[in-house]
Amino acid sequence: MTAEQDRLVTENIGLVHACARRYIGRGIDYDDLYQSGCEGLVKAAAGYDASRGVRFSTYAVPAILGEIRRLFRDGGSVRVCRSLRDLGLKIHRAEEEFRSAEGRDPTVGELAKRLGVEPESIAEAIDASRPVLSLTAERDGGESEEDVPSESFDESLVDLVALREVIATLDANDREIIRLRYFRGKTQSYVAKALRMTQVQVSRRERKIIKSIREQLIV
Repeated sequence: MTAEQDRLVTENIGLVHACARRYIGRGIDYDDLYQSGCEGLVKAAAGYDASRGVRFSTYAVPAILGEIRRLFRDGGSVRVCRSLRDLGLKIHRAEEEFRSAEGRDPTVGELAKRLGVEPESIAEAIDASRPVLSLTAERDGGESEEDVPSESFDESLVDLVALREVIATLDANDREIIRLRYFRGKTQSYVAKALRMTQVQVSRRERKIIKSIREQLIV
């Protein structure tokens, strides 16, 4: 990795956290999500070409999300402790033996008795061994049973990251105008009083700032 690529990764690691947080609770540990996202960030840094006029964040977010999606497609790499994995193997063998002998599936209680462990441990091991929900499983109505966000989510996240970058380049006074007007919902009169400006000045400045932001966002 070159010094420039290393800088891009270091300065944009927050993008990985922003993307990974969107997938919390979907069956894969956050550490795994973060690790996959980092792989995407490194790939983005390696393939980024600033001469094309695209912001690095705009280029990197799809790559980060792509690696996280790959994790889901591959079934995830959820960390399960060794004891649960070992118990899961024993349960599998016990189930096969029980089916051969009894001609039916065993209950949790029967497995617990056969293996000499608590029913709670059997249930935990079975749950830990289940695969992540399929991304293509469908309900009767054709809706996805469990899915990762669609392309519209990707685009909105990219736009949000780009917008924050542009706002960060504004001077302090202009940032405050945007913050109060669009993030706090304040009137121009309120902003004028807070910044010791006239309402006309705030109105004119706001129009210039918005125009500048739009020009920077359209690549």
